[in-house]
Amino acid sequence: MTVTLRSDGDVSIIQMDDGKVNVFSPDMIKNFSEILDQVPSDKGSVLIAGREGMFSAGFDLKVMMSSPENAAEMVKSGFNLLLKIFTFPRPIVAACSGHAIALGAFLLCSCDHRIGIKGDFKIGANELRNNMIIPTPILELAKFKLTKPHKQRALLNAEMYSIEDAIAPGYLDEVTEHEKLMELALAKAKDLATLAHPQYQQTKKLDQEDVAAKISAGIDTLGAIN
Repeated sequence: MTVTLRSDGDVSIIQMDDGKVNVFSPDMIKNFSEILDQVPSDKGSVLIAGREGMFSAGFDLKVMMSSPENAAEMVKSGFNLLLKIFTFPRPIVAACSGHAIALGAFLLCSCDHRIGIKGDFKIGANELRNNMIIPTPILELAKFKLTKPHKQRALLNAEMYSIEDAIAPGYLDEVTEHEKLMELALAKAKDLATLAHPQYQQTKKLDQEDVAAKISAGIDTLGAIN
């Protein structure tokens, strides 16, 4: 399977590894969503990790190019997964183990705390360099998480950021050495797991409800991808 689940105390660790570049194919999206359904929503926290050198390269371009219908179905299910992660009732930490491109970058935006590793890796939204638009659901998510001075650069200018430079635009919260990534991410997830329930969920909902409604409405109006 491309997505697996294991636990360390109150932390549920979701590992993405398709043996390649962790693309979000229909199967991976379904697998990830089903895994997330197994995670406790009333206690603990979640840690999402990628594979060596690659967090995620985004949607599966083979499916994207196969037909407008296949593309639209995959995109809609992928955006629903991001919304599910974004609004998850417990804290989610991302361990960004390398490149995070397109949907991979927006997956980072869906998480509550993001840690990257130093190295020759890039994070960013390259849709406008690949003849694609960034639709409303992703724009709303990005506008919520990315910092104002960088929104133009990150979205409309399709700027790719090095790991070390990805904190300023809001893709990451901190950066560490490769060998310390999982240790630091797990420590952060264990700390966030102690936050009170249901108070955390209620506060997160209040903070997100406007943008979550816009994302949901945007997903409902998605058509075929041109």
